[in-house]
Amino acid sequence: MGKVTGFLEYQRLAEAAEAPQSRIQHYREFVYTLKPDEAKQQGARCMDCGIPFCQTGCPINNIIPDWNDLVYRGNYREALDTLHSTNNFPEFTGRICPAPCEAACTLNINNDAVGIKSIEHFIIDYGWEAGWVTPQVNPNKTGKRVAVVGSGPAGLAAAQQLARAGHAVTVFEKSDRIGGLLRYGIPDFKMEKSHIDRRIAQMEAEGVSFRTRVLVGDGRLVPGVGNDATEIVSPEALRAEFDAVLLAGGAEHPRDLPVPGRELKGVHFAMEFLPLQNKRVAGDDVEVISAKGKHVVVIGGGDTGSDCVGTSNRHGAASVTQFELMPQPPERENKPLTWPNWPIKLRTSTSHEEGAQRDWAVTTKELIGRDGRVVALKAARVEWKDGKMSEVPGSEFEIPADLVLLAMGFVHPVAPVLEAFGVERDARGNARASSDDGPTGYATNVPKVFAAGDMRRGQSLVVWAIREGRQCARAVDEYLMGSSSLPR
Repeated sequence: MGKVTGFLEYQRLAEAAEAPQSRIQHYREFVYTLKPDEAKQQGARCMDCGIPFCQTGCPINNIIPDWNDLVYRGNYREALDTLHSTNNFPEFTGRICPAPCEAACTLNINNDAVGIKSIEHFIIDYGWEAGWVTPQVNPNKTGKRVAVVGSGPAGLAAAQQLARAGHAVTVFEKSDRIGGLLRYGIPDFKMEKSHIDRRIAQMEAEGVSFRTRVLVGDGRLVPGVGNDATEIVSPEALRAEFDAVLLAGGAEHPRDLPVPGRELKGVHFAMEFLPLQNKRVAGDDVEVISAKGKHVVVIGGGDTGSDCVGTSNRHGAASVTQFELMPQPPERENKPLTWPNWPIKLRTSTSHEEGAQRDWAVTTKELIGRDGRVVALKAARVEWKDGKMSEVPGSEFEIPADLVLLAMGFVHPVAPVLEAFGVERDARGNARASSDDGPTGYATNVPKVFAAGDMRRGQSLVVWAIREGRQCARAVDEYLMGSSSLPR
């Protein structure tokens, strides 16, 4: 694949990006797509390695060596078709996927991995610019109706696949716009929402209907979960109207911080903070939770915490500190020990590059207030031994904190939705359904109700959500028609 000696001749080329002090002045994307000659050279680095571990590292099993080779040879249209054969939305994953495929790349054993993500980014952007991404309308309608609850990557992937199989698909979303956590959980500087909008237009042309501001369930929600709904639809109504119902909501129930002072003003879940800014960028006249001039403390070291850091810097925060409970990972992984698996190592995001004080092995003990507002945070150092955490004696300290953002992950889907349907849950609170092949795959205990994505597997990556949406669509198609020609 690629040029036989390309990996010896060419070095990895990272995508160029706008300088940090310039990009924090706006909310636009700042990473630049490779130019055609750059993409060809990067595709040339793909080795004829015999066993493409990159494909097993990729949750969606992208046919990576093939489209690397096609890009190297300048066959961009065929590269796009190959990419779309496994991934409905490569413009999403080409921007926000952490690229486990690159960790599994054979070249990564003793060199820099092939820039798979940057090549994917190039292929899909080139395809859109060339006008090659068009609706795929199935003229043979089945007469079957499918409801998809949730319009994140799992729901959108399932809806598109089912529409292409000839079914009439309606997507229900409780927010005011389609996209789920893609829309309101990911800042525009990482992925502009025009990418979602043009996919929605494509899917509408393919026959998918979208209904926003509709809450499916019994109307109950939990704190920290956004909801713009003006209408409630019961599970009974959906099951009566549709031949199959696919639950594809996100794992939105946030992990809370049960410490003294949690009730103070200025303490917010990340998903109270981030969506408001996205709405403002979209042109809505909403009051954001502003970090301007404040000492911001972000609790949680994952991607959501990083997004809070980047947004706080754009607001003009006086300082941004990010705490992580786990110990600091090594700067470099032990490749002979970890390859081709995803390694635990120190990762510095583009938001961290823009400015943040990061600290590890820190536990929050108390939020200190004055006149009902948070003004400081009391923390302590911890140490880990045999998987158990203990506080380091005498390690307590305080830092100023005018805004505290809780970004400690999500524990499970919103329970009232699953309870309203009567869906059994596993020990982690997710919908109980297998990922087996066949018409019973992704099926819950409730007749004609299926579950996929975060709703079934818990908090995960966008690429996993797309995979599950595609697989579940095939299972639903088999359930409705007895067989399916949809790919898994």
